[in-house]
Amino acid sequence: MATHRRHAGPPTDHPPDPPGTGSRPDPPTDAPATALAQALLAAEAGHPVIPLTRSKLPAIRSPHREHPEHPPCRGACGRLGHGVHDASTDPLTVRRMFAAAPWATGYGIACGRPPHHLVGIDLDTKNGADGLTALRFIAEQHHFPIPPTVTVLTPSGGRHLWFTGPQSPPVPNSAGRLAPGIDVRGTGGHLVGPGSLTTHGRYVLAPDTPRHPAPVPGALLALLTAPPPPAHREPPHGVPPQPAAALIRFVRASPRGQRNARLFWAACRAQESGLAQELAARLIEAACHTGLPAAEARATIASATRRR
Repeated sequence: MATHRRHAGPPTDHPPDPPGTGSRPDPPTDAPATALAQALLAAEAGHPVIPLTRSKLPAIRSPHREHPEHPPCRGACGRLGHGVHDASTDPLTVRRMFAAAPWATGYGIACGRPPHHLVGIDLDTKNGADGLTALRFIAEQHHFPIPPTVTVLTPSGGRHLWFTGPQSPPVPNSAGRLAPGIDVRGTGGHLVGPGSLTTHGRYVLAPDTPRHPAPVPGALLALLTAPPPPAHREPPHGVPPQPAAALIRFVRASPRGQRNARLFWAACRAQESGLAQELAARLIEAACHTGLPAAEARATIASATRRR
């Protein structure tokens, strides 16, 4: 199996990460062999794979980098170097790709391809984002459960959730469109596979992760394939923005163990919407409804204000 990549389109010229350069140590000498072995296992499970560099880019240079094709070639020339368009489940083809890129220390899985039509949900924790809390908020707001599914832990502390999708409509790639801290890997994108070694560390399967990806919840699929939202419009005078009520409900429904995290996340979103002062008292009241002491709730909101 495998997971994630922030590059949706076909690569052009991605040189390998040469050994012995930069401030980071060289990868372990067995890293390429480990990557190949894990990629073959993923291919055996029906996931089309490609080799990746330590910077998570497709490891094989484009054969058209000096004379770009118009329209771009997607592998019709028969040569390697077309990113996710080269991805394959055939073991001989996989070995051929890794032989052409002996510096590869990881592998990527092409999303949106049969038989699984994989959809990856990348939950980030960088720059103040909390993708997991954001996804829980969306799930409660739109009334769908988040099923147990294959989960890959990233070196930065985030996680990737794998889901199987339908053949159509295709799920597009996006970054932050669903919510801050949530990126989506769909058709044309790829996920970094567990066992891959990158410049920031290794991707690993979460403990007790299921063996197979769960189907993407229908309500979530509808959000992922919906057209982009229209430009922001101010609500009529005197009518509070809809997300405000949803934030309050989200905090009020906090289970024990998530109360502070949910309150902090909601307070950050209120700050971003310019509703911090208006919602502060209501957020504290909602947090107290869950059993969180008022003083602790006020401290959490103050922390969110300082973070912002």
